[in-house]
Amino acid sequence: MIDNFKAYVVREGKNGVFSGQIETKKFDDLPPNEITIKVKYSSLNYKDALSSIGNKGVTKKYPHTPGIDAAGIVVSSKSKKFSINDKVIVTGYDLGMNTSGGFSEYVSVPTEWVVRLPEAISLKYAMAIGTAGLTAVLCIDLLNKNCGIKNNQAIVTGSTGGVGSVTIQLLSKLGAQITAVTGKSDSNEFLSEIGANTILTRDELVEKFRHPLSKGIYDIGVDVVGGEVLSGLLTCLKRNGAIACCGNVGGPDFSTSVFPFILRGNRLLGVDSAERSLDQKESLWEKISDDWMLKDIEKYCKIIGLNDIGFELRKIYDGKQTGRVIVAPNVDQLGNRCKILQQN
Repeated sequence: MIDNFKAYVVREGKNGVFSGQIETKKFDDLPPNEITIKVKYSSLNYKDALSSIGNKGVTKKYPHTPGIDAAGIVVSSKSKKFSINDKVIVTGYDLGMNTSGGFSEYVSVPTEWVVRLPEAISLKYAMAIGTAGLTAVLCIDLLNKNCGIKNNQAIVTGSTGGVGSVTIQLLSKLGAQITAVTGKSDSNEFLSEIGANTILTRDELVEKFRHPLSKGIYDIGVDVVGGEVLSGLLTCLKRNGAIACCGNVGGPDFSTSVFPFILRGNRLLGVDSAERSLDQKESLWEKISDDWMLKDIEKYCKIIGLNDIGFELRKIYDGKQTGRVIVAPNVDQLGNRCKILQQN
């Protein structure tokens, strides 16, 4: 094993300003966990953007390497469960929050965070899914158990982001009729291509569904935004409909009445994918690598190296990112063009 490796490190500077850069690290800098992984791919998530700007609710101590996802090859194992050269995935738990994360050539993690890569998928596909995609899978799995998916009217907010775009692709595969809600005026072509049947702007949604109980239009919904957008969604469900709520980029507070719940039997389902048990995560990975596999998802992904992480995280934080962004730590970069040096 080599002595040094590269990682994207966020540091707090003067006047509380946080910035990230590529640094050379020693293996002794890694936490002393059972499994050391050579990271082939990571991916960008909203939580990474929060960590990169010094959000102490996500990351308490700096300097720090974000990256709540990692997929790669085991290079050292003190666990009986995994051997050297096993291909594995890590998503969520404390990775990239207070444990050095996936924006690095190597990570060291506890055994109980690690999922073996299903044989049907590649490491790259795993990070095209990542935490955002697993969140989408979990939302749809819950909605399927509560309401079903095929031929149902579905509405998805935050539709161009990581969770939203994977949600639309999967709902389309499963036969739903999808309304995509977006704050981006130039995203219609992208949303139609990934499976949206109808597109609403965020302002149209909020204006259309202001009453405590609007006309019931949708059977199911996935909300990534929160705030007044979630308030609007709760008024327009059909009888026995459900919303899976998994984000708060529009704010943590929302207003509602009891009417959707007591007059229509509607349900609001809270979703957290990061802290799911390993057994549950393994089940989700098997699902997304089998019957729910999204064979075209990589078409809608951008691949970047460590040098471009700061720029792309800023786009996520500002709500300007479209689709999924995969990080390949071992790339040679010229501007925005990336050449993969090693493929797996």
